[in-house]
Amino acid sequence: MTSQRTYHHGDLRHAVLTAALDVIAAEGPGALSLRDLARRAGVSHAAPAHHFKDRTGLLTAIAAEGYDLLAEALADADADADADAPKLRERGVRYVRFAMTHPAHFQVMFQPELLREDDPDLTAARQRAGEQLRMGVAQLPDAGRGDDARLAGVAAWSLAHGFATLLLSRNLSGPVDDQDPEEVFRSITGLLFK
Repeated sequence: MTSQRTYHHGDLRHAVLTAALDVIAAEGPGALSLRDLARRAGVSHAAPAHHFKDRTGLLTAIAAEGYDLLAEALADADADADADAPKLRERGVRYVRFAMTHPAHFQVMFQPELLREDDPDLTAARQRAGEQLRMGVAQLPDAGRGDDARLAGVAAWSLAHGFATLLLSRNLSGPVDDQDPEEVFRSITGLLFK
C-alpha cells in the first residue's frame, strides 16, 4: 500500500512546481533538487522526471509559467489606465506587481543559463509577454515613442525591470521605506516622462 502512494499523485506536476517555487523563493534556484522536490511531494525520486526530465526542464517550465502570468498581468493593465495614466505606465506598474507577487518566477525567468532556450512553451510565453509590452509602447503618442519604438520598449522594460529587481533585492529599502512600491514607480515614471 505504501509503495503505491509513493508512485501515485493527483497532480504531481503542479505539486512539484509549487514546491520548487517555495524553494526558489526561500533559497534561490541553486537550491533546487528534483530528489528533494520528490520527497516533499511524497513520491519516488524518479517521479518528477516524468514531467520535467531534469532540473533544467523544471526551471524552464517555471519560466514559461512566469511569462504567461506576466503576459496576463500586462494585458490587464489597460483596464486600470485612465486618461492621466498612460497605458504603458500601468503596464510598468503591473510588471512591478508581478515581480512582487511572483518573486520565484521572476528570479528564474531572466536567467537564460538555467533554461532550455529552444523550449516551444517558453518561446511562446516570452512572445506573449513581449507583445504586451510592445502594445503599451505602440499606444504612446509619437513624441513619447521617438523614432525607434523598439528602443522605447527597451527603455520601458529597463525601467520596470530595474525597479522590480532593486525592490526584490531590498536595495530600495531606504528610498521606498514604507511607501507603496507601485505608487513610487508611478511617481518615478512621472518624474522621467512629463
